[in-house]
Amino acid sequence: MPHGTLEVVLVSAKGLEDSDFLNSMDPYVLLTCRTQDQKSNVASGQGTTPEWNETFIFNSQTNTANVSEGTTELKAKIFDTDVGTEDDPLGEATISLEAVFLEGDIPPSAYNVVKDEEFKGEIWIALSFKPSENRSRGFEEESYGGWKNSEASY
Repeated sequence: MPHGTLEVVLVSAKGLEDSDFLNSMDPYVLLTCRTQDQKSNVASGQGTTPEWNETFIFNSQTNTANVSEGTTELKAKIFDTDVGTEDDPLGEATISLEAVFLEGDIPPSAYNVVKDEEFKGEIWIALSFKPSENRSRGFEEESYGGWKNSEASY
C-alpha cells in the first residue's frame, strides 16, 4: 500500500435500524483506518437518515493519523448517542481502499451497514487518496556512472 493522504467524506446514511423507540436517534460514526480513529459530529435528532457532510484526513506523514503499509480498509462504525447509558451500536461498514489507491478518487458511494451479519442500512462515503511524493536525498543512479556505464570487452 502506498504512503499518502486519505481524505474521507462522510456524507450520510439511510435505512438505519431505529434503536430509540420514544425519541429520534442521534447517530455518529467512528472511522478507523489502521490504528487511527476519528469521530464524526452527532447528527442530533436526524433518526434513521442522518447527514453529516464531514471531511476527515488520514495522513501517513504525521503522528495523528496513519495510512501506511498494510492498510487495506476503512471501518465505519455507527452508534446512537444515549444519555446515561452506553451508546447503542447500529452496525458497521468495511470499505476496501484498494480502488481509491488505484483510481485516486471515488465519488460518494453506498456501503452496506451490517450488524450481527444482517443488513442494517447503508452509509454514503466519498474517498480520495493522494500519494506522498518520494523524498529523494538527491542521489540519482544515472549521475554516478560506474559499472552500469562500463562496457565489458573480453
